[in-house]
Amino acid sequence: MNNLLTDFYELTMGQAYFKSKVSNNNAVFDIFFRKCPDGGSFAIANGMADILEYLKNWTLTKEDIDYLKSLNQFTPDFLDEIENIKFTGDMWAVEDGTVVFPNEPVVTIKAPLLEAQLVETALLNMFNHSSLITTKASRIVRAAKGRPVMEFGTRRAQGENAAVQGAREAIIAGCKGTACTVAGKNYGIKVLGTMAHSFVQYFDTEYEAFKQYALAFPDDCSLLVDTYNTLKSGIPNAIRVHNEVLKPMGKSLKGIRIDSGDLAYLSKQAKAMLYNAGIKDAKIIISNALDEKVIESLLDQGAPIDSFGVGENLITAKSDPVFGGVYKLVAIEKEHKLIPKIKISDNPEKTTNPAFKKIFRFYDENGMFITDEIALFNETTPMGKHEFVHPEMPFRKKEITNFTVKDLKVKMIENGKQIYTVPTIANTAKHVQDELKTLWEEAQRLENPHKYYISLSKKLTALKNEMLFGNKEKDNQTNHHDSFQTNLTKER
Repeated sequence: MNNLLTDFYELTMGQAYFKSKVSNNNAVFDIFFRKCPDGGSFAIANGMADILEYLKNWTLTKEDIDYLKSLNQFTPDFLDEIENIKFTGDMWAVEDGTVVFPNEPVVTIKAPLLEAQLVETALLNMFNHSSLITTKASRIVRAAKGRPVMEFGTRRAQGENAAVQGAREAIIAGCKGTACTVAGKNYGIKVLGTMAHSFVQYFDTEYEAFKQYALAFPDDCSLLVDTYNTLKSGIPNAIRVHNEVLKPMGKSLKGIRIDSGDLAYLSKQAKAMLYNAGIKDAKIIISNALDEKVIESLLDQGAPIDSFGVGENLITAKSDPVFGGVYKLVAIEKEHKLIPKIKISDNPEKTTNPAFKKIFRFYDENGMFITDEIALFNETTPMGKHEFVHPEMPFRKKEITNFTVKDLKVKMIENGKQIYTVPTIANTAKHVQDELKTLWEEAQRLENPHKYYISLSKKLTALKNEMLFGNKEKDNQTNHHDSFQTNLTKER
């Protein structure tokens, strides 16, 4: 990723910070999102590995500075300041593949203000795209109810990076393979594919096309049967190739793919025709503008489908293509103390949660997810008995016992150095599945899922209320209370 991938106002603000002599003061920013895609009850966070790689190598080169100089917007002393700049701060984040909820501080950056500001755009770009595609692909995989899903979206993705990285995110979400060959090369993931309609069209007859493919791939022969007429031509010719070409070689037809028409009806008829011909193990593969709702409908209709190829609706997250993660200032450092900051909006959902924070995740005695609580960074882990306050109805409270707690965020960068080992793609994919096993089935429904309520700790609630409704004579942007300040000298 280009190190100058930043919105221009990050640079103009940067010069203003520099001129104000505050650019080296530490600041704390959170990345979070406000709404789950497609009406879901949760999202799957992803992109941390890319963010780590970016921050580790981030700098502005002489060529970058020469371009900025040509704009005649920046002073020479500021350009000197940012040439060869590096990230020297800290980063905390949930691990890739973690189930997360709206308004949780999924990533926290603490760094000199200028550094933290200039990396904002790139970090959001990576987090938003990876989390969006992983969340969408997970919905599709869950709809398939254990049947393999293959990612087929390369040609419909918005550019090369979206195609290659989207294939990786699909595998992390549970897809079994991708048609994107370079993704297989780059990430060591499984690549899949057989033929297109053009292959069938090239030969004089559909039978001849199927025959030539069977001769080329006798051990893995799957045929695309809908080029002309699925039931009158495609399936009969596939059966004929099985009997006349593969069977004499001691081989058998591995599968057929249907890419158009009434997929439920055609798959049922195709299955019956293959079965009656004695081909009982051939898989039925379905493609053609599939998404989680189409897949769920097909299976509800009893379609005997063995696997799905999903393209454009996965790789573009077509139904809800914007993840909406944001990057907000939540604290600044003065005299080795963190001063909480809050953004107040006429839209209540845009009012931020102030201060340097952590996320406590609560599980019951069976390891099932109860809820998350967003807390101040210096709060101790809850033990014994704990009371939650409903985030929308504070008069409703819930007390729990017999629970375990996990501090969800991990410190990944310290003083500019990566201290976290990035898991393999396979391990991240396993983490996704392990996370899903902790959620109620009702929360994983595609339509009208159960929604978890994520609480603020009592201390964070008190701080937020003080900043919102406390001393009216003070500017809410700088109002704070000593009891919520963190001594940075100890942490550093």
